[in-house]
Amino acid sequence: MSLLVVGLSHRSAPVSVLERAALSADAQFKLLQDTVAAEPATEAAVLATCNRIELYADVDKFHAGVAELSTLLAQHSGVGLEELTPYLYVHYEDRAVHHLFSVACGLDSMVVGEGQILGQIKDSLAKAQELHSAGRLLNDLFQQALRVGKRAHSETGIDRAGQSLVTFGLEQLAMETDVAVWADGKKALVIGAGSMSSLAAATLARTGVAEIVVANRTFDRAERLAQILAEAGDLDVSARAVPMESVPVELTRADVVVSCTGATGLVLTAASVAAAVEGRTGRPVAFGENEGERGGRTAAEAQATRTNSDSTDVPQTPLPPTSVGSDENCPLDLTAVQGGFSVHGEAAVAGMDAATLEQHATWASGSAVDRREAARRGPETDAELITALAATVATVGRIPERRKPEPVVEAPRPAPVLSLLDLAMPRDIDAAVHRLAGVRLVDIESLAEASADAPMAADVDQVRRIVADEVAAFGAAQRAAHITPTVVALRTMAADVVANEIARLEGRLPELDDRHRSEITQTVRRVVDKLLHAPTVRVKQLAAEPGGAGYADALRTLFDLDQETVASVSRAEDSTDKNRGPR
Repeated sequence: MSLLVVGLSHRSAPVSVLERAALSADAQFKLLQDTVAAEPATEAAVLATCNRIELYADVDKFHAGVAELSTLLAQHSGVGLEELTPYLYVHYEDRAVHHLFSVACGLDSMVVGEGQILGQIKDSLAKAQELHSAGRLLNDLFQQALRVGKRAHSETGIDRAGQSLVTFGLEQLAMETDVAVWADGKKALVIGAGSMSSLAAATLARTGVAEIVVANRTFDRAERLAQILAEAGDLDVSARAVPMESVPVELTRADVVVSCTGATGLVLTAASVAAAVEGRTGRPVAFGENEGERGGRTAAEAQATRTNSDSTDVPQTPLPPTSVGSDENCPLDLTAVQGGFSVHGEAAVAGMDAATLEQHATWASGSAVDRREAARRGPETDAELITALAATVATVGRIPERRKPEPVVEAPRPAPVLSLLDLAMPRDIDAAVHRLAGVRLVDIESLAEASADAPMAADVDQVRRIVADEVAAFGAAQRAAHITPTVVALRTMAADVVANEIARLEGRLPELDDRHRSEITQTVRRVVDKLLHAPTVRVKQLAAEPGGAGYADALRTLFDLDQETVASVSRAEDSTDKNRGPR
């Protein structure tokens, strides 16, 4: 076995790189064709999901195989080899088997324990079989991976450790609310009709949404999915299909949108989402750089507006011409200061912008210093200052005070009117939607961040033990299978020797009747079988152990077996395995 895997996933590469390296269906087929046409590889399979791209191959040379597979991935993904290389990982032989089995069990998934990967592995094998690029090794490997994944889910509680990306994504949209409570009665729009979109539609239906609208470029597929949902006896949901051209209209009606298509460009731009929200709410949608700005204006501006509006009924009385109210360079319009407020009090500066507020603080601090200095100049200055204070108290009812303004409490962000879940790679929804007020977007990148803190179930350790056992068993089976063509060739040679000797006997004893000839033939064959039984069984056992590959060479040398005969047996087995479907 010379199994090699070269790939990148959410564990090794940022989402931006995965997004650019995503392979379309046509690109996957071309990659398979070019891989098996390359010199180091005899078999190939591609596992491409929303968060991983992996190329599996049976190679005869490790270093040449790594170089060739890395180059092919770069060529077909469109990402330069120099840029792609830092994010690639390589696994060889038993480590490659361990990696695929771990992937099949959901241990390497973004959401640990999710079972959707099993369907994706099955699809990858089907594609390789369709192109006849999967031989004995990859057929055995992928089919065994499917069995290992099913065993992990049936014998352990790995399902409790995580869920599908769809379920996890909906939990992120619902935030702290139970998904069923959050989804109850909502209208959902599902863009795409593939396996992921179908799973999303079924999950939404089970969570309790009232209506699901399916949009797809191929309308027949959207209609088929909507019909399945509508006719499902265990789902109480209204479902219908629309063409992609109707998405802008449906956006104005939807509460939840899930998008997962194979498009290479954006399906929903920030402008189209903003237009949909505006069409639904009747108000312009603002962009913000942070949470405080997503409401269209800052909390400070809102607070200022509230302060001014609350005091509109207070009569406006100009301050008397005192030293407090007539200093030069004061940024306040003193004629507009409302009665009952101190020039230096925080209430007087409500409604100022930040720049003016800073100027006022500087002026107030500076004028106080000036007054303290003036106070030292003599009794005349003291008298003037006392007179000014007295006049101010008589007018506004209190002595001017200077205190630090209380911190402004940021207004809470309103609940979103539109929730978006983007499960496509490359992304379907513009990342700028994150900045739209009234919209919540969860995409692959935010799911990766959230899953990093997800708790691990205790069953994960049990699944890891299953994987380790299955890897050992698969390796033993492959090593034993490696010697099988040699054993078959040995038994074929023995059968030829028996046939030749019986033919010689017939020439020497032509008077033998059929009964005696048959008895002699069976006796000779039994002798040969008994002589070969123990060594062939034992050599298979030894070959199954680590380092047992050399026993096949020993058999060929000891019995002078023809290498071409052994190779022909291997080719016959490979030809059968390439046409074998998933079990």
